[in-house]
Amino acid sequence: MNKELSEKWQERFSFFDKYGSPKTPEFKAAYKELSFGKRILIGMNIWAFFFGFIYFLILGLWRKALTLFAINIAIFTIIGFLPVNNSVINAVGIAVNILWAITANYAYYLKETKNDQSWNPFEGVL
Repeated sequence: MNKELSEKWQERFSFFDKYGSPKTPEFKAAYKELSFGKRILIGMNIWAFFFGFIYFLILGLWRKALTLFAINIAIFTIIGFLPVNNSVINAVGIAVNILWAITANYAYYLKETKNDQSWNPFEGVL
């Protein structure tokens, strides 16, 4: 890593260093032991939830941003052809934002520690 990370990022990175990717059994066991606030800190990124594409670009995750953006477009294009009401569209929108939020922390960790430049935003997460 060539830049100074905030305390939040340092805590996230040390958790990932110690327990591995979010899909490993070690990570899941340690994650369950965390308090609610720490679970949110490690497992989700609030900025990514609200500003997904822009936040990924700010972090330098442009490949993953484009992939998730394409997924968003595909999902909402399909929903546009279905006879659904606004509450379904809103629920899908929230689910899509959760995808941005749960992938951001580990994707940034991979970029900064392993110099990962892949297009797969779900690498190690899902």
